[in-house]
Amino acid sequence: MRLLILSLMALFAITPRVAQAEGDVAGEFDYYVLALSWSPNWCALEGDARRSPQCDEAEDHGWIMHGLWPQFHRGYPSSCHTSQRPPSRSMTDQMADIMGTSGLAWYQWKKHGSCTGLSAPAYFETARAAYQTVERPAVFRKIKNDIRLPASVIEDAFLKANAGMEADGVTVTCKEGYIQEVRICLSKDLKPVPCGRDVVKDCSLDNALFTPIR
Repeated sequence: MRLLILSLMALFAITPRVAQAEGDVAGEFDYYVLALSWSPNWCALEGDARRSPQCDEAEDHGWIMHGLWPQFHRGYPSSCHTSQRPPSRSMTDQMADIMGTSGLAWYQWKKHGSCTGLSAPAYFETARAAYQTVERPAVFRKIKNDIRLPASVIEDAFLKANAGMEADGVTVTCKEGYIQEVRICLSKDLKPVPCGRDVVKDCSLDNALFTPIR
């Protein structure tokens, strides 16, 4: 009996790791989440310490695209097995203007793009199109000094700038007291849609830190 119990414990310990290694099925998802990160805040939190080229003052980054993520109504697929070829270095380099670095573009393809069922060129083309469909409020680029503000102000600004976007399709996240990201839910044809319950988790801070472009 002891040997049987030990064998079952070993089986259950191994099974989850095998399933995770196999990955999810490419092309099976319900909608996209477009994640926009405020670059100066990310740089203050971790990018400066990493000496990321994204944080070079000459780059003048504001809202960059963290990623375009395929999403289920509950949960999301990641690191899917796909027959599509990975992106070339030149392909990821071309995304740095809106993603900050080619390294981020590569990582986003590996974790998220591989689950769309699209080829790497088609995924990056779709990601760029999604980024361009969203009007990023110009007022944030006019801020000259660190300010504290309710996270809801960020969401309201995006809703005002984007006709057809509803509150249940946008969420704002915070990290360590900073405004972190605006996440916008889009259909497969890049139209605004409501977010799933696990995505709509707005930051509730009323004094979140927002830093200016340097």
